[in-house]
Amino acid sequence: MDKIENRAVIKFFVKKGLKAMKIHSEMVNVLGASAPSRAMVCKWAAEFQRGRQSLYDDPRSGRPTSVTTEEMINSVHNMIKIDGQLTLSEIATAMDVSSERVLHILKKELSLRKVCSRWVPNVLSINQKQQRIEFSTQNLNLFRKNEIDFKRRFVTTDETWVYHYSPEPGKETKAGCSVPKQPKWSKSTKKIMALVFWDGKGILLIDYLQTGEMITEKYYLNLLERLDERILRKRPALAKKKIYFHVPADRGVLVKDKLKVLHYELLQHPPYSPDLTPSVFHLFVNLKKFLDGKRFSSDEEVILAVNDYFDGLPESHFKDGINKLGNRWEKCIELNGEYTEE
Repeated sequence: MDKIENRAVIKFFVKKGLKAMKIHSEMVNVLGASAPSRAMVCKWAAEFQRGRQSLYDDPRSGRPTSVTTEEMINSVHNMIKIDGQLTLSEIATAMDVSSERVLHILKKELSLRKVCSRWVPNVLSINQKQQRIEFSTQNLNLFRKNEIDFKRRFVTTDETWVYHYSPEPGKETKAGCSVPKQPKWSKSTKKIMALVFWDGKGILLIDYLQTGEMITEKYYLNLLERLDERILRKRPALAKKKIYFHVPADRGVLVKDKLKVLHYELLQHPPYSPDLTPSVFHLFVNLKKFLDGKRFSSDEEVILAVNDYFDGLPESHFKDGINKLGNRWEKCIELNGEYTEE
């Protein structure tokens, strides 16, 4: 299928009421490697949601766009709302503009910045700051009430994309440089999503989703069943204990009900707060450093490498992540809800 046919499919699904990520999933299932990128689907879904009718590109001079238009700003904003983990290069490719122009829009026009690889508001609202303070205070009180017991019963989770190849830092072309000092290597388009559940002793469960698969409520309910079995097997001392469960995303009403059935206490987590997510600021950062520069020819090789990496970590590494979270809750309160790191 050519790009016009792809856009027609996206437009059709938007008319049916499907979200961009679901549209991308459907197209990947049918088209495989020839499906349009996630960023491209996000861009055109946002365009059609705003009422665009044409499937064709707007006329342009043939040179990369250097003027920031309101339409361009709105398109980038909608893409980020759909997926806050999109990279500059992914957005630039989808928009057919330079990475420098995308960075200008994100920072100057939309007042966003990256915190722990997530695009978040550069300036938090009063309500957002208050919510960060409130939830940090609640969680910190639980933490301080019986620190040793809290750490034993604390389980956290998040997901991250793992690429078949990620370039080492310094090997990507910097924005504004006409000639790279080193050969330009870009991330592989092939990737797999890892959903990681862990506590202060180590990994409890990892599940992998291929590109195009979705995290549905049904899927997540099944994961919780598997997680509970792993906890009973790996942490038998917690069999009759309440689990403090920390998940940064809202997984829906059915998931919340399931957590109650399992006797898990869901810890409150404020939106736009990757700095308060231990998987993001601690676990995944080190995983990405380990994978930088490595090449894999299949999902199986990626899975083996990730599993081997986590199996090789000492227990102290996981304890450090939990300890850092307690410190970050304290810091968030001290800073009156501001981000705890740049």
